[in-house]
Amino acid sequence: MKQITEGVYFIPGQDGMIPDCHVYIIGKPSSGDLTLVDAGLMGKNEYKIRAIEKAGIDLSDIKRVIMTHTHLDHLGCLPEIKARLSQAEVWMHGNEAEPLEKGDERIAYGMKMFEGMVRTMFGKKPGAYSMKVDRRLKGDETLEIGKMLWEVIHVPGHSPGGIALYNPAEKILIPGDVVYADHAIGRFDFHGASGRDLNESLLALSALEVKILLPGHNRIMKDVPHGYILETEKQWEAYLV
Repeated sequence: MKQITEGVYFIPGQDGMIPDCHVYIIGKPSSGDLTLVDAGLMGKNEYKIRAIEKAGIDLSDIKRVIMTHTHLDHLGCLPEIKARLSQAEVWMHGNEAEPLEKGDERIAYGMKMFEGMVRTMFGKKPGAYSMKVDRRLKGDETLEIGKMLWEVIHVPGHSPGGIALYNPAEKILIPGDVVYADHAIGRFDFHGASGRDLNESLLALSALEVKILLPGHNRIMKDVPHGYILETEKQWEAYLV
């Protein structure tokens, strides 16, 4: 586990046949009020738990898991993570909490073909990702957690309930799969996705001053160039209709 700043830690995803997302821990270590951002792919839970323990973090200090969105590469091992972090609440945007609580797993699988493949490869039964959500986020909230302030921004497009977390004090953005390094963006052909919404989300994020970009996949970015997200949006604008 790598420390990005005091209060932000990075556990890189371990990609296999299916990508595994990065996981972040946010919160000042002295607060005893830490947050895990995203969980990761099925079967990728133990190395993340080991990384947390190796860093000297007490698992009981992790009070919640905040999901940037609920595609399987972010959600898949949440049940296993929760088994080790029984005290941790699950927070996500209401647009994805509602279907999952009702047993509608299309948002997790993204597309029918992928659902069939995952059920065959991993033996997942219907209802595997139906779950209770402790807090439904809306966007435009400011969370006071771990002695830090994080703004919640609703960024649909890659998924209907995608959120980004922004720390204005240190200009840190955790955008989920909306925007990556190297002018890449998230897919917009999954269930509930929208290219037009993704474009609007990129424009919303481009209004932020971002110095550190911590995406869901690929490399992290420090010293983000001014206007980087807007430049990325301009490169993709013609396709996001």
